[in-house]
Amino acid sequence: MSDELTETTHLTAQDALCALMIAVSASDENVRTSELVKITNIINNLPVFAAFDSDRVPQLTRTVFDLFDQEDGLDALLGMVKEALPQRLAETAYALACDVAAADGDIAQPELRLLEEIRHELEIDRLHAAAIERGARARHMTL
Repeated sequence: MSDELTETTHLTAQDALCALMIAVSASDENVRTSELVKITNIINNLPVFAAFDSDRVPQLTRTVFDLFDQEDGLDALLGMVKEALPQRLAETAYALACDVAAADGDIAQPELRLLEEIRHELEIDRLHAAAIERGARARHMTL
């Protein structure tokens, strides 16, 4: 896709949340079924997505993948997310990203690096981030 992608693509707050989840899943170049199921469950069940049109997911997926193909695509994506997301949803965004990363029981290095980038871009306090990460880990434990 062209370099104009970031100039022509405008995200809603719900789009931004969804795009971050997709980005975390795709960050290790292996989108797992458990991650897709987690994203679908989040979209279908959380109040923040009550008015979200789930038919937008394929378009958002293409946008994320197109951005990942560009040299500064991650920075562009994070900038678009930050612009679209009210600050009060920053911790929500990080929590959803952590849940997707933990969904398969193994958080790969690329996912960890992306979570760090998200935490930095959304200006999430390190202590709050640690609590969110611990909650995600606890929710996804297996026997």
